Amino acid sequence: MKKIIDEIRQALADSVDEKTLSMGKNFFKEEVKLYGVKIPLVNKISKEAFDLIKDWRKKDIFFLCEELWKSGYSEESYVACNLSYYIHRDYEPSDFDVFEQWVNQYVTNWASCDTLCNHTVGTFVELYPEYIFKLKDWAKSDNRWVKRAAAVSLIIPARKGLFLKDIFDIADILLLDGDDLVQKGYGWMLKAASEAYQDEVFKYVLSHKSVMPRTSLRYAIEKMPQDMRAEAMKKQSRI
Repeated sequence: MKKIIDEIRQALADSVDEKTLSMGKNFFKEEVKLYGVKIPLVNKISKEAFDLIKDWRKKDIFFLCEELWKSGYSEESYVACNLSYYIHRDYEPSDFDVFEQWVNQYVTNWASCDTLCNHTVGTFVELYPEYIFKLKDWAKSDNRWVKRAAAVSLIIPARKGLFLKDIFDIADILLLDGDDLVQKGYGWMLKAASEAYQDEVFKYVLSHKSVMPRTSLRYAIEKMPQDMRAEAMKKQSRI
């Protein structure tokens, strides 16, 4: 275990790019620990690491992932997210507790939140849709990252036309949230749903536009035709 973790960390350290490091810091409002490694290289390092551990027991892979999460480095969290996703065919219901722990304890920025939830959590929910109620619980959290996670976990399922009612339920819970990263998260979720259900999402936006934050609204309608966007953006009282 230690040997693999050391190899991952050494590979990241050997791949540092100063320009990427400098630019990366501008993407976050909060303090974030970064190596400064380009995402394609992080993905390559993840795949090389997985080749070494693909025969391990799932619980050991999850343990390795948690050790990477604990470091606080964004790139190590991305590797952890990739490794946990690579074994999605082995997911079982009890694994949700592991993913929920990671969201609650280790996610501290939008990039780690989205990387974990778009793939690992989103795929889990596709496999076990009865767990969507857990995402609705997340949407009621006091933690901004848990609330964002509730929405962005459904991005890829939404693009496939799945879970529209649940997407609207989560949007309802988050509708008036004052955190811009939560607003962007559920707006992105609605935008993804509009790829399969444009009319339904448009109707939802129109019915809530008087109170929906402009940030969420802009995200939600981004892929709609110009006439729909213009109608949705007509000025009226909003928070």
